[in-house]
Amino acid sequence: MLISDKAGGILQQLGERLRGERLLRNETQQVFAARIGTSVPTLLRMENGDPKVKFGFWVAALDILDRAAELDQILLTTDLFERYEQAQKPQRQRASRRSGDQ
Repeated sequence: MLISDKAGGILQQLGERLRGERLLRNETQQVFAARIGTSVPTLLRMENGDPKVKFGFWVAALDILDRAAELDQILLTTDLFERYEQAQKPQRQRASRRSGDQ
């Protein structure tokens, strides 16, 4: 899977934050991994920002951390529909100039 450097950096930051939240709650990797329904190696991959980890594990982790509601802000439906409608409106085109017209 190819991802941009920017996306990779975001995933790495999310992984670091996930680790920090887990540690603040004083949970071991074994306990936290079990709570989100995955293995310790997968949790380690999440904490290291691996882009191949299934999104569902992230949702489960955010739910346990009482942060899943924030996912609702991603790709808000109203914003999507407004942007879609704007993209569907025909763009006015200028008449092309013929040689000699000014």
